[in-house]
Amino acid sequence: MDNFINYLGLGFTHVIPIGFDHILFILCLFFYNSKLKTVLLQCTIFTIAHSLALGLSASGIVIYNANLIEPLIALTILYAAIENIFIIKKSTLRYLLIFIFGLIHGLGFASALKEIGIPKEQFFTSLLSFNIGVELGQITIILAAYFLISKWFSNKIWYKERIIYPISTVIACVALYWTIERILFMN
Repeated sequence: MDNFINYLGLGFTHVIPIGFDHILFILCLFFYNSKLKTVLLQCTIFTIAHSLALGLSASGIVIYNANLIEPLIALTILYAAIENIFIIKKSTLRYLLIFIFGLIHGLGFASALKEIGIPKEQFFTSLLSFNIGVELGQITIILAAYFLISKWFSNKIWYKERIIYPISTVIACVALYWTIERILFMN
């Protein structure tokens, strides 16, 4: 049980407070459509994908280059932020895109988990509890954004222009900076 709690905490803290890139990605999901049900569905699809990639990577089935994954993670954030600004018509293809982005982020999680290490005798439990911790962190971000912003302002005529567009623009700028930085400083 201690191992479960430990990895649950590691998963949560990998999102809040140290997963700034992950927080920005979840906010992009949130601002695409601030309806709680839709955001939670997107988050669940993202979690399934990153759990799959994390599990395959942690078990050694999928081998990846961390130097390529980090810029790709930044690009997923950049794309999601730009989509929030420029895409007017919502598309169900977004769910497929979120799944693909989840696979990329899962390899990023695998990199972090590789540094921490997973005890072989409790591999599945550790992996499961880490993923539950990540999901709880994501849900915390979504609920905070909902109760601090969307609940009060999403019905306002100016919501997109004064909240979604500026926040998404800042996120896009940060993600563009990270993309360039991660490409320039690849090992």
